[in-house]
Amino acid sequence: MITAAIEPTFPAWRSRARELLQQRVKPESVDWCDVTQEMSLLREEPVAESIEPSSPQVRVPAEFLSLAARVCAHTDPRRWGCLYRLLYRLTIGGERHLLAMPTDPDTRLCQVWAKAVGRDIHKMHAFVRFRMIGTDEATGREQFIAWFEPTYRIVRLAVPFFEKRFAGMDWSILTPDECAHWEGTHLSFSPGVERGDVPQADAHDDLWRTYYRSIFNPARLKVQAMQSEMPQKYWKNLPEAQIIQELIQGSANRMQDMLETDERPVKPMPNNAYLRSLHERRQQNGC
Repeated sequence: MITAAIEPTFPAWRSRARELLQQRVKPESVDWCDVTQEMSLLREEPVAESIEPSSPQVRVPAEFLSLAARVCAHTDPRRWGCLYRLLYRLTIGGERHLLAMPTDPDTRLCQVWAKAVGRDIHKMHAFVRFRMIGTDEATGREQFIAWFEPTYRIVRLAVPFFEKRFAGMDWSILTPDECAHWEGTHLSFSPGVERGDVPQADAHDDLWRTYYRSIFNPARLKVQAMQSEMPQKYWKNLPEAQIIQELIQGSANRMQDMLETDERPVKPMPNNAYLRSLHERRQQNGC
């Protein structure tokens, strides 16, 4: 049995899996584990070259690599072994169409993990809230910081979205597992931090609450649907969450006020020749 102790990241798994695959090591002969879980006390055994001679490099489908990147971000300890078994079957096993078989247990399990990670990435994109902490005196660029608590290790998968959308400012996204930093030219990463290392509030929090209050429509309120899209575990880090209960409790009164408010008079058609011609054409066509 070979013990494959790796850092819990996609690059670490990919590198180790490539070595094992080149030596034709069967999935049942590998015991995968995180080095962080074992406190680095386990010594990883080298791949036994006597199992089978090294062979030409195998080709791995791009679809599998995309799937594996998300699966590796999950936290289920079975993911490493399941991924390697899937890889072995796709390549050496000759099951080329395995990823198109959702009824296969390995394929199905990896897809479930990848879907969960995808949902977590979506939540990070939606619920990260930056707080301004200053301005760089040398460059004049505003500097922002944000705190987020993802369910899985998704920082590296999620931050390209922020790199593209907020390229004009310097920012850091801090999480318990890993932190991402953007300074205008490249992304960098550092170990995770504690919640207390993040500023608690700034002027932008009031802007978020004003915006949320303005778009809140009591006529379309569906509390269960809202909580499904915005789970309460995220509320503690959202400035607008402080007014959600207030808006929900006042929704009935706001609805009644809307019903009792007289309709606004229809504005006259602008004195525009083109619009008049369209209006006349509609009347001629009986519309």
